[in-house]
Amino acid sequence: MKLLQWVRSILYIVQVTVAMPVLGLAFAPWAMFSKRGAYRACKTYAAWAMWSARWLIGLRCEVRGTVPDGEVLVAAKHQSFLDILMIFHALPRAKFIMKREVLWTPVIGQYAKRMGMIAVNRGKRGQAITKMMADVNAGRVEPGQLVIYSQGTRVAPGLSAPYKVGTAVLYDQMGQVCVPVATNAGHFWPRRGLYRKPGLAVVEFLEPIEPGLDKRSFMARLEEEVESRSNALLHEAGWRPVVTA
Repeated sequence: MKLLQWVRSILYIVQVTVAMPVLGLAFAPWAMFSKRGAYRACKTYAAWAMWSARWLIGLRCEVRGTVPDGEVLVAAKHQSFLDILMIFHALPRAKFIMKREVLWTPVIGQYAKRMGMIAVNRGKRGQAITKMMADVNAGRVEPGQLVIYSQGTRVAPGLSAPYKVGTAVLYDQMGQVCVPVATNAGHFWPRRGLYRKPGLAVVEFLEPIEPGLDKRSFMARLEEEVESRSNALLHEAGWRPVVTA
């Protein structure tokens, strides 16, 4: 049975990888002249990736909670590429803060630029935060949902990583509601490797954090809520920590 799931996983990865440049080229004429076209292309790809996951590898995707549709800061848990697809597909007008290297990726990089995603150089913390705020303020003329991964990278289930100060800076200076997001996607779609597990991947939008908290209180609340709910979703999915002797 596991061998069959391996075969399905590989077939899924092949077809979803091929679908990216195919859809990218198909939507290119519209995307060149309209951000709406670029968003539609990426939402179509995300929808296809999730739909085909259900039928090829038995992986269903579910979004829980109230999806924000106004100008808010979305601070999300990041475990795999799947949670990016789910969040992007769910939000009406998502704009991600991402590492600069993504802009060099074929197809993804070109569309990210077209949609006005915000790239940061993670190696230079002070400069990165300053530039991030400048780019965010420059892009605020277009309303939408600003998405940041507060740990700055994918973190596999069972591992820990500190929450970065950039989220607190955005929360403080933008004066917007922050919507935390939890997930268990990494249990099914790992950071590395080809095997994809069947089951129910969840992205959950949690209760909003209103503006006005000091940075320390905000970060403590954000981390506690996102981590505790993500762990609950992982246990719901059947994940258990690896016990070493």
